[in-house]
Amino acid sequence: MGDLSATERTRHRRLREQGRTDREVLLSVLRAGFVCHLGVVVDGDPMVVPTVYGYDDDHLYVHGSAASRSLTRGTTVCVTITHVDGLVLARSVFEHGVNYRSAMIYGVPRVLEGDEKLAALRLLTEHATPGQWDYARQPNRKELAATTILAVPLAEASVKVREGHPDDADDPHDVWAGILPLTRSWQAPLTDPQAAAHPVPPHILARTAPH
Repeated sequence: MGDLSATERTRHRRLREQGRTDREVLLSVLRAGFVCHLGVVVDGDPMVVPTVYGYDDDHLYVHGSAASRSLTRGTTVCVTITHVDGLVLARSVFEHGVNYRSAMIYGVPRVLEGDEKLAALRLLTEHATPGQWDYARQPNRKELAATTILAVPLAEASVKVREGHPDDADDPHDVWAGILPLTRSWQAPLTDPQAAAHPVPPHILARTAPH
């Protein structure tokens, strides 16, 4: 797939050692989460909206109500995804930091219709919960009409990763320093009382199984 192309908006100016240009790293950041923040300008004012997403090798897909003002079209948007992997606790407060993986994507989104729209909804659903698209009822015409799907190209993106221990090993203040890791996991499913007659499907149980 090749490296990410640097532009004036995505060029790494600070902390360049944390910058990544491998496109696979971008996809790994997308793979690890399912919530992004969509930054747009609406009526001259900035707006940042959290929303779930799906993706393929070429596009990020976001969705929302057809009446939403945040689902702008024809103008550039900025989408961010961030994963916090731990706190970096140094010998000095100044050197404290965060181990993280992040991506910032710029692009002019395209509104999807017809088969493209349905395929993007499937990607979005399967990214959040694999197996759910074929298990649950799929959207009908009324629901599709009430939903907007935007495709944001993955052509212009900035990726950064910070990992490892504090950078102040030579600090004279001799105290403990290290990393406080942060992990997340799905917990046991909570069955809707109105669905108590049905067992939890295997594809849901698979999300909560220890790895």
